[in-house]
Amino acid sequence: MIARFAAAAALLLTMGQAPAPAPRGADVELWRLDCGQVQVNDLNAFSDTLAYSGQKKRLVVSCYLIRHGSEYLLWDTGLPEAVIGKPVSSTDAMSPILTTTIKKQLAQIGVKPEQIGRVGISHYHFDHSGQAAGFPGATLLIGKGDVDALTTGKPGTSTEPLKPWFGGGAKIEGVDGDKDVFGDGSVTMLNLPGHTPGHHALLVVLKNKGPVLLSGDLAHFRENYDSNGVPPFNTDRAATLASLDRFKQLAGNVKATVILQHEANDVARLPTFPASAR
Repeated sequence: MIARFAAAAALLLTMGQAPAPAPRGADVELWRLDCGQVQVNDLNAFSDTLAYSGQKKRLVVSCYLIRHGSEYLLWDTGLPEAVIGKPVSSTDAMSPILTTTIKKQLAQIGVKPEQIGRVGISHYHFDHSGQAAGFPGATLLIGKGDVDALTTGKPGTSTEPLKPWFGGGAKIEGVDGDKDVFGDGSVTMLNLPGHTPGHHALLVVLKNKGPVLLSGDLAHFRENYDSNGVPPFNTDRAATLASLDRFKQLAGNVKATVILQHEANDVARLPTFPASAR
């Protein structure tokens, strides 16, 4: 019976229907990186039911470095460096802000760009892929649905931030379903489409802190998450709601620390850089 159960669990994982089992002895470390902010002057940009009329909010743009033994995964790459120095608009629906770069932060902890073996992108939007091209030697992990959308030039997509992989010959893997990144259950990309066709979140299991769920853009801030709010620019409303349901159930079942990547209060649950979580 035990063997049958193990085989069934392995099959479910392969099919992308369940995250990997908890890691056994994996040496995993997680840093949160400052990848910018976004001044939102019309919060209804994130509600297709106009739930936030007249409201503004400052969102953070967060990225994450995960060390697995001697290997490194960069999860999301924030706003493009070209944003540095640009004025903040009080009238645009959304105004990006950037004051530092990923490479500068990596240098603070002694990590060289060429040590980044994998770059995982939750989805193709510019505030998650902006600095990816600075790591052309890495394998790009991105949802297959997003690869297809980028390849066919669907509206709202651009391969510009991802040139090394789209036309540049760098190694890319279109992730179909869930993906156990290191093969031991410590870091799992979770298939949660709806925001974009191939949107993924990331489950990181740490020895001391336990499971941490990095949301990608499943939801942008707590009120939106709690109310199952859907931005009007999401590619599939029904898929978004199904993904929110899966994410919330998973978070409860594994007792995860949920980090909404654009919510400052959530990001603050992790140690302030250059400190890390383990």
